[in-house]
Amino acid sequence: MIIQGELYVTEENKIEAELVEEEQEVQEPQATEPVESQQKEVTEAEATTEEEDLVSVESLSQELAEKRDQMLRIQADAENFKKRMERDKAKLLKYAGENILRELLSTVDNLDRALEQGAVEGGDPAQKLEALLAGVELTKKGLNTVLERFEVTPLDALGKPFNPDEMDALTMEASEEVPTNHVVTEFAKGYTFKDRVLRHAQVVVSSGSAEKKPENDA
Repeated sequence: MIIQGELYVTEENKIEAELVEEEQEVQEPQATEPVESQQKEVTEAEATTEEEDLVSVESLSQELAEKRDQMLRIQADAENFKKRMERDKAKLLKYAGENILRELLSTVDNLDRALEQGAVEGGDPAQKLEALLAGVELTKKGLNTVLERFEVTPLDALGKPFNPDEMDALTMEASEEVPTNHVVTEFAKGYTFKDRVLRHAQVVVSSGSAEKKPENDA
């Protein structure tokens, strides 16, 4: 009886072991399903990330291209502005004296009229000379008006202390009336243009009173 009991127990254990193995075999495929699902999810996530990266790269490339085009346009505008400024500067220098020359044409007209009056045949020579002088005086007055309009001002040098910044001394001479180093005579008037000396005055400078020479003994 004891032996039979042991055999029965052994047989029962064997059956239970077989049942456990069968359950494990049945459950093994079920255990792999979550792993495959996780791998699929990982693959899909990686694919989504790659797509997002591609979209981001394309967006950055497009933005970079737009910035490059914008920079090229700015550079082209700056170059065109520089060329335009150079053309305007060259044009300004080329025609810098246009306004003053236009004003001087009226002076030429006055000179022509004065010469025509002097060239008329017949008549009183004294009257012709007087008319010529009047025409020259009128021309000079008009010329001074033009110079004033363009801020060209004559220098007042006669009787003033010699100033090397505004005057050129041609020579020196003794003078009883004019103090030493003062202008005695003005050969050519000096002029300023705005705050700059346009032409120095050409002057003679006083060397002071002439010393009397001692008389020789007889």
